[in-house]
Amino acid sequence: MRIEAPFTCTWTHRLCFTSGVLDPANPTLRDALEPTADGPARAQFYVDSGVAAAWPGLADRVAHYAQRSAGRLELAGPTVIVPGGEECKNDRAQLDRLLQTMAAARLCRRSYAIALGGGAVLDAVGLAAALTHRGVRLVRLPTTTLAQDDSGVGVKNAVNAFGKKNFLGVFAPPWAVINDAEFLTTLSDRDWRSGFSEAVKVALIKDGAEFGRIEAAAEAIARRDADAAGPVIRRSAELHLRHITRGGDPFETDSARPLDFGHWAAHKLEALTGFALRHGEAVAIGVAVDAAYSALIGLAPEADARRAAGCLRALGFALEHPALGDADAVLGGLEEFREHLGGRLTVTLLGGIGRGVDVHAIDARAMRRAIEQVAAGRWAQCQRTVAARDPAGASHASQQRAVTRGPSAGPAHAGPEAVGHVVQAEDR
Repeated sequence: MRIEAPFTCTWTHRLCFTSGVLDPANPTLRDALEPTADGPARAQFYVDSGVAAAWPGLADRVAHYAQRSAGRLELAGPTVIVPGGEECKNDRAQLDRLLQTMAAARLCRRSYAIALGGGAVLDAVGLAAALTHRGVRLVRLPTTTLAQDDSGVGVKNAVNAFGKKNFLGVFAPPWAVINDAEFLTTLSDRDWRSGFSEAVKVALIKDGAEFGRIEAAAEAIARRDADAAGPVIRRSAELHLRHITRGGDPFETDSARPLDFGHWAAHKLEALTGFALRHGEAVAIGVAVDAAYSALIGLAPEADARRAAGCLRALGFALEHPALGDADAVLGGLEEFREHLGGRLTVTLLGGIGRGVDVHAIDARAMRRAIEQVAAGRWAQCQRTVAARDPAGASHASQQRAVTRGPSAGPAHAGPEAVGHVVQAEDR
């Protein structure tokens, strides 16, 4: 006897943009919390140590905000400072500590864990919240460009284990995500830059017009022009949110993960460098590699791959990292990516500006060549004339008439090394 009973659940994803979220006059956070029948919403704040250092007195601001929000918000305990960066994801003791603080605060399923920090802290606190009573409500206050335009919007929570990125984790949608532009002002240049590789990534596979806008604004963004950066962050967050909520696979039960374009190499590069590479820096390199490979096998025009790498370069990313020197080690990331996905390998590649294509096989020799060429800096020439002529990206027909040879190493289709084996390619 077998009984099958399909069912669906409805989730609401709340994404807000504001500035000065902890100003008592700003109602954004209060309005996102739902009081209980017995009184105000109970919440425990978790703050990234890097943010706490950059914003002295932040714990006092939290306490003052709660005091001025009496009747709507009640603190469950003192603010908990969490080590920032990958440290909180690499050390299992940090996860245990987070769980202990949630137990000590007596959080229940209607309580809130409010995580304020970069993507790693949001990940770790999110996992602890998801494990506590099988799900304490999570409110994310991302404080980096990468967390605001990508990871903070997602439904994943994880820590690293056994030398593998995000090996332990769960899918659990946040109760709310509140992007506060004020927190971006104290980022280092390196952390400011890191988030924009994810904006380039999602635009390349989802929105050619947006890629053109990023391309045109890249130098201003690199100079930290908030007027240029703000719309890019918001559009990237919107594109990520739209894919999660309308793409039909929010918990990634299928083998395809278009939002992981460039990520199989990025995750491997992070591990190979002992996480010295920021995630956004690794994604920039991974996107350049996959774009180059797409051009080498004839899937995307060479001009588009050059535009992708050139835009990343204009944003300030260095693509020629020494870790690319061991191409075989980088290629090992493909199998790890497949294991992480489950089932057959599915990699999203570039079909042209604004269009992703899923493939289920990779020509190792062609990919090795792409890695070597990116390492040598042979794809990062800016295509300013192309961008100026058509900022939204050329039509597919005109793109296909573009030169399809790779960089000066020779024809991309001149032998088996450069022939990509693409099975059941699917537009994303």
